[in-house]
Amino acid sequence: MSALGELGSLRQKKPAGQKKDNLAAYLFLSPWLLGLFLITIGPMLASLYLAFTDYNLIQAPEWIGFENFTRMLSDERLHNSLRVTFTYVFVSVPLQLAVALLLAVVLDRGVRGMAFYRSVFYLPSLLGSSVAIAILWRQVFGTEGLLNQVLSLVGIDGKGWISDPSTALGTLVVLNVWTFGSPMVIFLAGLRQIPAMYYEAASVDGAGVFGRFFRITLPLLTPIIFFNLVLQIIHAFQSFTQAFVVSGGTGGPSDSTMFFTLYLYDRGFGNFDMGYASAMAWFLLVIIGVFTAANFFASKYWVFYDD
Repeated sequence: MSALGELGSLRQKKPAGQKKDNLAAYLFLSPWLLGLFLITIGPMLASLYLAFTDYNLIQAPEWIGFENFTRMLSDERLHNSLRVTFTYVFVSVPLQLAVALLLAVVLDRGVRGMAFYRSVFYLPSLLGSSVAIAILWRQVFGTEGLLNQVLSLVGIDGKGWISDPSTALGTLVVLNVWTFGSPMVIFLAGLRQIPAMYYEAASVDGAGVFGRFFRITLPLLTPIIFFNLVLQIIHAFQSFTQAFVVSGGTGGPSDSTMFFTLYLYDRGFGNFDMGYASAMAWFLLVIIGVFTAANFFASKYWVFYDD
């Protein structure tokens, strides 16, 4: 046998101990792998098939091709849900990131008790998607809510902010902005990585507070801004609990808070049109994918890295 052949045979033979280690690794990974295939990938593939069928949860699915997708072109309620969702995303995400960045800059100045403030500000992010907070939001912006009680102290007659089509979506935007804790903590970590010598050199050159912020902080923080932007856009498109609880599952007055996800739920579990709902879910995936790809494409024009 040649030397190359002997070397190949040695490579093919694995020590018994390595085989046992690999077996142990797969054994520990098996719960995660089962969850991945049975809870994530399996339902995804099933929904992809159902998107091309007429399925009402009772009878067997009937293959109808692209009919569910063509129905979307004439579904006015779906079009309205897209308008509501896009408005929510385009308004709430920039406001949320602006508030998060502002508070991160303030906390980065070495405020006494920063650990306490950081925990307090982060708490709404943990609770913002919960049913309890959504119910609390109804109590705040309801006709007899806390906001109207405060306004009555200064002689202003409030209204049902949630029941008014002109303000119902705004209350959900405020709720999303209020959950700024997660991006704020990430911004704060990014600010801590900016070398202080840059600010010292800029101060020597006569740069003011705004000059240092716009010429040093923002450019060096653009990778963190980009990261938060992508995550928060995806999260905003997937928002469901707030709209469902605040509107009572009806989409609010005149469907003013009918998010795309809420309409998807209504079609699937309200009208038992699971085939159409599956098609909507994949359409939402495409929308999120397009926005994410667009952000990555545009990032080369405004995101600056150290290299």
